[in-house]
Amino acid sequence: MMPRSVDAVLAVSTHPERWEAAFRQAMPQARLHRWPDVPSSTDYAFVWKPPDALFERCRVRRAIFNLGAGVDALMAVSTLPRDVPVIRLEDAGMAIQMAEYVTLAVLRAFREQDAYAQAQREARWVQRRRLDKATFVVGVLGLGTLGRAVAKALRALEFPVIGWSRSAGTVDGVPVASGEDGLHEVLERSRVLVVLLPCTPHTRGMLDRQALSRLPKGAHVVNIARGPLIVENDLLALLDEGHLASATLDVFDEEPLPPGHRFWHHPRIVITPHVSAATLVDVSVAQVAQKVDAIERGETASGVVDRQRGY
Repeated sequence: MMPRSVDAVLAVSTHPERWEAAFRQAMPQARLHRWPDVPSSTDYAFVWKPPDALFERCRVRRAIFNLGAGVDALMAVSTLPRDVPVIRLEDAGMAIQMAEYVTLAVLRAFREQDAYAQAQREARWVQRRRLDKATFVVGVLGLGTLGRAVAKALRALEFPVIGWSRSAGTVDGVPVASGEDGLHEVLERSRVLVVLLPCTPHTRGMLDRQALSRLPKGAHVVNIARGPLIVENDLLALLDEGHLASATLDVFDEEPLPPGHRFWHHPRIVITPHVSAATLVDVSVAQVAQKVDAIERGETASGVVDRQRGY
């Protein structure tokens, strides 16, 4: 338990009542204030896509907790204080959900379910020759907590998995490349490319026509990270030309996806409305409470965001 009562403010863009109830149950000793009824200063801020005015009206003394997987939206807040640590959630129940989503997409590609669905519509009985799993390499861009969970799930099904991350080496038995040459290698070997990178100035737009063209002909793309990592028009062009077989997209440049967007009705694209992994409120709040407890004991909480890297 915390050695003292703390002040905290809550500013979330969705389901504020659910978050407040969970925090009050997990941290009954905290003096919790919900936006817009906030004091002039506080120990902690628990936020998801907060308004710029929050940090103008309320000075945060100890730490800001981001209540979601990605911190790009928070980093873009112009009033975000520079001298206060930002702490992100680590997994909080999202890893298994993303592993499920990616496994479904990879199996659909490997077992050629789209081709069988088309044959059913045409009333054709066609038994396709089984693809060679040993050569059906899955490349995972980003091997943090979520990427490692995805890689583990795919390896359990005996898919060959390779990865790309900031540092080369091996992560849980998965060979990991780094740098521009390493990225080219992963792209050129991947029959399915899974995108799980944070969205930073360095990664935004990195999967353009030139990069995606390095994928083998007939490759598949799965994006569950952030829409701006992929240049949408370049992806569409490569799908139209037949270089890429399909794309499974859960994230987009603009969300909700506009009604007239080509993604909606493209025959090679499967879309979902940013549901690959939902933030689980109770699990997330329990994790935040543990981190606050650690800070109050004078310890360093895990998940502190490196502002230079953006994650």
